[in-house]
Formats: sequence, C-alpha cells, structure tokens
Amino acid sequence: MAPIQRAGEAGPAGAPEQADGLRGRTAELHGIRARALAGPGEKATAAQHAKGKLTARERIELLLDAGSFQEVEQLRRHRAAGFGLEAKKPYTDGVITGWGTVHGRTVFVYAHDFRIFGGALGEAHAQKIHKLMDMAIAAGAPLVSLNDGAGARIQEGVSALAGYGGIFQRNTKASGVIPQISVMLGPCAGGAAYSPALTDFVFMVRETSQMFITGPDVVKAVTGEEITQNGLGGADVHAETSGVCHFAYDDEETCIAEVRYLLSLLPQNNRENPPRVESADPADRRSDVLLDLVPADGNRPYDMAKVIEEIVDDGDYLEVHERWARNIICALARLDGRVVGIIANQPQTLAGVLDIEASEKAARFVQMCDAFNIALITLLDVPGFLPGVGQEHGGIIRHGAKLLYAYCNATVPRISLIVRKAYGGAYIVMDSQSIGADLTYAWPTNEIAVMGAVGAANVVFRRQIAAAPDPDAMRARLVKEYRAELMHPYYAVERGLVDDVIDPAETREVLVRALAMLRLKHADLPSRKHGNPPQ
Repeated sequence: MAPIQRAGEAGPAGAPEQADGLRGRTAELHGIRARALAGPGEKATAAQHAKGKLTARERIELLLDAGSFQEVEQLRRHRAAGFGLEAKKPYTDGVITGWGTVHGRTVFVYAHDFRIFGGALGEAHAQKIHKLMDMAIAAGAPLVSLNDGAGARIQEGVSALAGYGGIFQRNTKASGVIPQISVMLGPCAGGAAYSPALTDFVFMVRETSQMFITGPDVVKAVTGEEITQNGLGGADVHAETSGVCHFAYDDEETCIAEVRYLLSLLPQNNRENPPRVESADPADRRSDVLLDLVPADGNRPYDMAKVIEEIVDDGDYLEVHERWARNIICALARLDGRVVGIIANQPQTLAGVLDIEASEKAARFVQMCDAFNIALITLLDVPGFLPGVGQEHGGIIRHGAKLLYAYCNATVPRISLIVRKAYGGAYIVMDSQSIGADLTYAWPTNEIAVMGAVGAANVVFRRQIAAAPDPDAMRARLVKEYRAELMHPYYAVERGLVDDVIDPAETREVLVRALAMLRLKHADLPSRKHGNPPQ
C-alpha cells in the first residue's frame, strides 16, 4: 500500500497530492507557498549567512518598501532531465522575480537564490527573467537585478546559454528606456558578466562579489599568472582600475540602501522627468566661501568637490565612478529640488586634464543623463588633454571624441560654468557654447584660450625671444602682453562665447534661474536610425 500523503506534499512525480473542496485546495496552496518561501532549508540559509551574504528574499526586503513586493512565477520549476535534475525540482528554480515600490514608485526586481543550484541560470530560470524584463519595459519602470549566481547551469547545456542571449537582447532593448541597475552580491563569471556591463549602473560589495570573464584558474593555465578572485575581479579592482563598477561598498545593507537613494534621483523611464522634491535650501543662497575657495593662480590645485558642495542643495550629491578616473567628477545632485547631472574637472588629480579614462567616464555619464531627462551642468577648469605617447597610442583622439559626441548629441538643458581656465580642444569638448551649450557662464578668474600664456608666447614670439639680449625678460614681458590682450576674463564674453561673467557667490542662484527657464526645453535630432559614435 502506498504511503499516505498530507495535502500539499509532493508525490512521486513531483505533483502535490490533491485535496478535496475549495478549503482543502486553499490550504494546499498555502502549504506549497510556505515551502517555496522557505527555500531549500535552514542549512543552506546558514551557509549563505556564513559567507557574509544575505538570502535573495532578505535582499529584496531591504530594497523595496515594506510589504510592497509582489512575486511572479513563484512556483515555476524546471523541466530538464538527466544528470540528476529530474529528482531535484525546487520552486522558483533559483531566481525570485517580481515588483514592488521604492519610495512609493514601482520597481521591478529579480534576485538569484544562491542556495538553489548556486543561482545558476537554466532554461526556466532565464524565462522568468525574460518575462520580468518584458514587464518592466512595458510598464516603464526601473529594473534592478540582485546578482549572486554561478553562471550557466551546465547540466542544461546550450539551453542555458541561450537564456543569457535573451537577457542581453532585453538589456539592449531597455537601454535608455528604463533605468537598469545591477547589484553584484556574489560571483559573476563568463558571459554572465555582460548583462551588468549593458546596464546603467553596477554596484558591488567588497570581498563577496567578483566579476570576470575567465577565472583565476584559467588565467594561470593560459598565462601563468597567479591571482585571487578578488585580485582579478573584486569590487575595488573594478571601482578603481577597470571602471566596470560605479559604486563599491563594504556590506550589502549599505549597498542596497544606496541603490534606493540612486532610484530616488532617477525617473521611471525616458518619458518622464526625474522626481522633484521641495528643498529647504534657499534658491538664492549666497556662497561667499566660493570667493576664497578657488585660487586665481591656475597652477594651484584645489578640491572641485567643495565647489559642488557649495552649489547644490544641502551640499548633498551622489558621485558616480568616484574612484575611477578621478581627474573628472560625475555626480547626481539637486538644485532647488531638481535633479541635475554635474560633470567637473578635478584640479586635485592630474591638474584636471582630460585623458582616455576621464573622457570615457564623462561621455557615458552625459549619455545616461540625456537618456533620462537630467539637465547637465559642466564646471570647467581644464588645462587640456593629457600629453604623452601612451595616451596617443591608446587612442585619446577617438576616446576624447566620445565625450564630444555625447555632448553634441544631448538635447537636455546644458549649462556650462568656467571656474578658472579652459584651454584648447578640451575647452571645446567640455560643452562649450560652440558645440551647443544653452548657457555659458564664467567667474572673473576665467582664462579661455588655445593654450596657456607661457606656451602661447613661446610659439607666437619664439623668434623675438631668441633674438632678445635677455630672453627670459623678453618672454616674461610678452607673456604678460599676451595674457592682457587675449586671456582677460572678458575677452570671450565680448565676443559672445560666454553669456555672462558672474559673481562666484551668486553661482547657485544663477544656475537655479537658468534651469527654471530651460525646464521645458525641446530639441529634435535629425531623423535617423541611430548615430555611429566613435569607439
């Protein structure tokens, strides 16, 4: 005689024993859901916690507003057979999918459950993600992926690989339509790493998350190099060296809290403006500190971050790629409650020059802001592009052109402020009026020129300097004359290349007024399938 089963328990074929009547069936449903929510058991949960990692459901609870999560396909199971898979068919198939709210606004989320198949992607697992991504695009709401998976499920072969293709295709379709955020909370190896790379922002947690195409064992076998997983693709490596990671944090709780903060600065989709909030910081607040913060001497460094703090609401901003390409700052902030994207040269690092990495960093940030209707404010203090054989051979021409292309293609409000110096091609590239900035302002310390006065004098007056009885004295005199004639603060404004020279203490008020005027700006691009930006 076959053993008696209680309602909700799985039979030999994996199907639950059917109960009689609606009450019985409902009780059976609750039993099944309870098992799905519990996951693979306390032992697997303890193992996850022992690694310093939260479970998928704990992560979702941190991300979304309390009680807002609505799960879809909770009872989905794989249909694969072979290699023992037919005997192991857990609910959710290793990924939890659904939607909820963050600060009251809808957000779609999927989270790999490392306790089930190591979070590896199989056919059913991928189909759940595909469905959720399609829903996010259709609903016009952000998509957050909480990644903690071991790559493709090897037992399912090419079906698993095809699942990744479907994710990549949807990442690309959603690009510039809805915000996409990847939160790396565990390993991400091989082709799986390309989905985060296609999204708008990548968050990582130190020690527990890694990303690489080929792991340390393969690297050692092919090149002989020995390296740890964190040394190859840890959070600090990607935040400082590769630029793959935008934000890196010490623990999951802080990381997910910052994801919530980022979402508060982004619109739901490309058809909306970012949410505006009431600001207690007066729009006409003077910042007399700025009068002493920036040295008039163009060779003296200072911290541009302090300038930004003085201008934005309550001194609060979120810096993107803070530890990569530090010679340029990219940040999201608010001015009079309106979200703005700030791009600023950082004189404390490499004197604020543009190089390959700074150009790439700023170009992608400009594109992101333009895609999601975030006005751009550019703070210039740039001596030019970084000279050197390494930069030229590394393609500074095409990489610098990426930033130029991004600015020229942007249709959101664009305001530039020349804080101190703006020389050469770097001045043009950093959203000068000649490439379409709506308004350009300058402080009285500004110097706009093809190059610095000393370099210019050495080129223009080289014969006079060489022929002079005292070349150094002649050079000093001609440098002074060149600076007085062509580099005084009002040269550009007299020729219409700058709209106004302003009191630095009034910078916040001027920018707030300009943004209010440009709020309804509309600009059409030429009809085309897409551009062909420099690569």
